[in-house]
Amino acid sequence: MNVAIRYAAGSDIGCNRENNEDSGYAGARLIAVADGMGGYAGGEVASSTVIGSLRSLDTAAPKDDLVDMLGRAVAEANEKLRIVREERPDLSRMGTTLTAMLWSGESVALAHVGDSRGYLLRDGELFQMTQDHTMDELLKAEAEQAGQQADPGETSRLSHVLYRVLDGREDREPDLRLREARLGDRYLLCSDGLSGPVDAQRIYEVLSAEADPQRAVDRLIQLARDNGGPDNITAVIADVVEAEHLHGGEDPVVVGAAAQS
Repeated sequence: MNVAIRYAAGSDIGCNRENNEDSGYAGARLIAVADGMGGYAGGEVASSTVIGSLRSLDTAAPKDDLVDMLGRAVAEANEKLRIVREERPDLSRMGTTLTAMLWSGESVALAHVGDSRGYLLRDGELFQMTQDHTMDELLKAEAEQAGQQADPGETSRLSHVLYRVLDGREDREPDLRLREARLGDRYLLCSDGLSGPVDAQRIYEVLSAEADPQRAVDRLIQLARDNGGPDNITAVIADVVEAEHLHGGEDPVVVGAAAQS
């Protein structure tokens, strides 16, 4: 079966921030979210640089090279961050998360680094496809391997401390995997400005109830704002549909800092 994706994206500054350091992209073969960090301007530059670099992937790609292609593109984006850091010493602390999916028919490569998230709604169930690269998750995993339980106080304190991001330094490897998409799948990529204030149950309810992807994006962003909107909020949704059900080619959508660069 010839499948394609119907996509939508949105980004909002939130209720407490002065600028939007998130960036997002949605196209026929690529969707991505990046949550920048590093002080005023730094986060904007980091996320928009990475999204701008990845945009060239939004074209036909062979299935057998999908994961390697995405992995190389992430490495190239990280190299661009290194160059920017060298040219702009004031941005030496900048970095960004990245969660991206590259499509070729029913095959899709997933790359993930940081604490932005990827969710899959399939057959009435919501799955989190990514694991947060935060210190609390690392401590929990290490404790589990040792047959112990991590200290709740310590993990709570470290819940927003990232141990892996893209920042132009060496050895910034993303989690990479190949997945098989199914007709009817709905994918959500989002920054933690959404997954923090809006719990998985509410995300599931919106994704299940709202058929139109743009309206679903808008509702999720509004929910995050209604719950305080402490951070920038970015969401990208992709629905797997039969290709013949799409009416002509949709233009790519760029949101957040990348839309201003």
